[in-house]
Amino acid sequence: MSFRLVIALASMVCAGLALAADPPPPAAPGSAPQAEAAASTAAATTKPGDATTGQAKSATCAACHGLDGNPASSQYPKLAGQHEQYIVRQVELFKSHKRDSAVMMGFVMSLSEQDMHDIGAYFASKSSLPGVADAKLVARGEALYRGGDKAANLPACMACHGPDGRGNPGAGYPQLAGQYADYITLKLKDFAAGKSFTDDERGKIMATVVKGMSDQDIAALASYVEGLHAADTGSTAAK
Repeated sequence: MSFRLVIALASMVCAGLALAADPPPPAAPGSAPQAEAAASTAAATTKPGDATTGQAKSATCAACHGLDGNPASSQYPKLAGQHEQYIVRQVELFKSHKRDSAVMMGFVMSLSEQDMHDIGAYFASKSSLPGVADAKLVARGEALYRGGDKAANLPACMACHGPDGRGNPGAGYPQLAGQYADYITLKLKDFAAGKSFTDDERGKIMATVVKGMSDQDIAALASYVEGLHAADTGSTAAK
């Protein structure tokens, strides 16, 4: 082997060792690894929501959702008694533009992860004011909520949302009891039309199960839900 070839090989080996020893260059600002690291750090420092702190942070929510999460207008959903994590999830959807609302967008973009949890904890600590169902619609609404409709491929709503309408926070199913019939009707019609405000499995489930519902059944179910009280008996007030 020639002397020049030996020198060349030695140089290549040294260069390889130097590359192996040197640390990789720092990630550019805004790069995917840096963003993931920042998200992990934020998640690690986020504490369970504090209702007292959340009360002050929720001041801007009051205009639409009421001071205690019970809005005066039925076009806005009641947040009182809703599960903390569910509220956090919806705010995240608004921030990521997966759930569309020009009004909400202006309020949520500046919220931190901790802000979301604190606000969620505050509203979760409140009680949803009971509503009243239309007596003419109670029978059909109750049948749908508790037994579903096999012909329409509609499962019983209480399978996910509970017999008393309190939902299932662990599985991510929201409280429905006492929610305004107008708001429930709007959301059910959106789901039936294939409009989902989330890309998770729960949203996909709703779009599937309500697809065959008639307007009459939607009205009956929404009315029943508004009169459904969050009590052990799952009773519904009717007028």
